[in-house]
Amino acid sequence: MHRSGAAVLTQLLNRSQPIEREVACGCGQRARYHQLRPKQLLTAVGRVQIERPYYWCVHCQQGHSPRDWQLDVEGTQCSPALRRMMALVGSQTSFDHGRQQLHLLAGLEVTAKAVERHAEAIGADVARREQDKLDRAVQLELPAILGKAVPRLYIQIDGTGVPMVRAETSTRPGKIQGQPARTREVKLGCVFTQTRYDEQGRPLRDEASTTYVGAIETAAEFGRRIYIEAWERGWSRAQQKVLLGDGAPWIWNLAHEHFPAVIEIVDIWHAREHLWMLGAKLYPAEDQQRRRWVHKMIRNLDAGCVESLVKQLRAVPARQTELRDLLTTEANYFERNRERMRYPAFRRQGLFIGSGVIEAACKTVIGARLKQSGMFWTVRGANAIIALRCNRLSGKFEDYWETRARAA
Repeated sequence: MHRSGAAVLTQLLNRSQPIEREVACGCGQRARYHQLRPKQLLTAVGRVQIERPYYWCVHCQQGHSPRDWQLDVEGTQCSPALRRMMALVGSQTSFDHGRQQLHLLAGLEVTAKAVERHAEAIGADVARREQDKLDRAVQLELPAILGKAVPRLYIQIDGTGVPMVRAETSTRPGKIQGQPARTREVKLGCVFTQTRYDEQGRPLRDEASTTYVGAIETAAEFGRRIYIEAWERGWSRAQQKVLLGDGAPWIWNLAHEHFPAVIEIVDIWHAREHLWMLGAKLYPAEDQQRRRWVHKMIRNLDAGCVESLVKQLRAVPARQTELRDLLTTEANYFERNRERMRYPAFRRQGLFIGSGVIEAACKTVIGARLKQSGMFWTVRGANAIIALRCNRLSGKFEDYWETRARAA
């Protein structure tokens, strides 16, 4: 079947075409027809050979074939369909495993390096198009997007580390004093809608409504990225807007800059984790007493009595300087976020109070592909795969290929 398909495709691509004497050259001059030149292509149905007109420009001393641009094979010997397949498998699993999948499922022999090169190239192109969109949004006022009103729109933001090659972290301080960092933080965000509740009245995320954005970049750059995504998802039409995150200050700084009207909520599980960590420091060898103390603090938290919780933390006696400093830090954390921890009020409004969607995304979007055993990345390569995975898992992969086809 593949051989027959390759034979038919060869005939189709080699149908006689009018040969122009001259064509426009990239240097602004005219290139003259030189000869018909063959080119080998590896396609989804196997290898084919095409004959296409080749033109030479005497001004810039460069040659090119317009047919390559029309077929989207300029500078490559892989067809668009095959590159799409390599991008798909390369975004899902290791490049070598992707090579094996192509051989097993499609009978195509490619190298792991080819899968890596093409998956990262497609991912980089996705990232470039996203960056072009961000740059346009910075220069121009965003247009209003017409559509139905969105009852409730959520934004969730988090960060997760990705293992990097030594050259990418050698100048960055690590978590252990005196040692360089081994990871770089991926800033990840998701946007989704919620209109339904379960039988117990708990909010349910709308099916297939979640889209993702992420990159290894500064908080300021990521702020523009998540803002554009929220805007395209109907931010201006949302009747209620909610942003969930942990207690990281950079998240709330972005909220103040880009989402001033949003309801801010600290993930309740993250807040509870702070209390469990503090309980382990206060009662390292007394399990029962630690549990009683933590559950008492959690009852205050769940009731929205953050001021009482802060008061109790500041009243805890501690002789060790390190423990006193930790108590002060944690008390400041809860005091700083007290308005984001009014959980009873949020529950009454039927809002999510946990950031489970973005927590899961850190594992499925980033961890499942970029944090496998033995993997180390460059920033360029990681960002290409992150852009590709966010694009795919947001349901935008087919739109991207349609856009490429229209451009060709």
